[in-house]
Amino acid sequence: MENIVKNTTLLPLTTQSWEDYALLDSGMGRKLERYGRVIVDRPEPQALWNPTLSQDIWEKADAVFHNAADDESDTGKWKILNPKTPESWALTWYGLSFQCRLMSFRHMGLFPEQAAHWSWVNDQIRGAQKPLKILNLFAYTGAASLAAAKSGAQVTHLDASKKAITWAKENQTSSKLHDAPIRWICDDANEFVARELRRGSQYDGIILDPPRFGRGPDGQRWQIEEHVNALVESCVKLLSPDAKFLILTAYALRLSSVTLHSLLRDHLPLGIVESGELMIAQENSDRLLSTSLFARWMRS
Repeated sequence: MENIVKNTTLLPLTTQSWEDYALLDSGMGRKLERYGRVIVDRPEPQALWNPTLSQDIWEKADAVFHNAADDESDTGKWKILNPKTPESWALTWYGLSFQCRLMSFRHMGLFPEQAAHWSWVNDQIRGAQKPLKILNLFAYTGAASLAAAKSGAQVTHLDASKKAITWAKENQTSSKLHDAPIRWICDDANEFVARELRRGSQYDGIILDPPRFGRGPDGQRWQIEEHVNALVESCVKLLSPDAKFLILTAYALRLSSVTLHSLLRDHLPLGIVESGELMIAQENSDRLLSTSLFARWMRS
């Protein structure tokens, strides 16, 4: 296939609040969010501005996360302010149900800004003339996998963490997608892709959401700046002749959307590349909080 990309576009993708999630406020390096019925206050390096809401409202959070001193890995501890805060609770999105928990890396097991990608992937799947085969790498607790499966795709879900896959299966059960065609794989992404290439496997869409740094199940080291180029090159070879899309998201502050855009442009066939930032719209405000970078390719 001709190695040319046309119609390149830079754009923001904004997730609005929905019934079970809202960005209530942000500022001074923090953000105040509602996940289901639980309100959390946690660090946000992008929020360099001043908060909009009063300190009294911030102090009503059910839990507050504090980073460990001099630690850039997001590790730390939660301080539970409301003793009725559950250990696990459900958050719904368009018929899907995800279990949330207060994690030691300041996360809840769900990234709401990715909802913009879930909706877009659903549109690609529903607009296809056949059931699509989707590969979701670094798939974590399975939100994108379940959204794709619910729309009719056959999904291969891969993560290096057995705990994350167990959590994803819990989300599958709570979403009532017991019979959805999802293949669960616990493996290192690079090694799995290499085996798939040797097997001649092909996919109609690929979702890549790699961490900045990670370890495979056997201790394999992952560093996004060092390894993402080779992984994208290999994933492109897994795309079927009539593949529909490839999505790459990055939470690495050293990169930029232009970097990701150029990366896909270098490897992908004739088609459309869009890139920019994933953002969350703050409730009752015109403020947007940028959370991550993305680039995505689609066949024109």
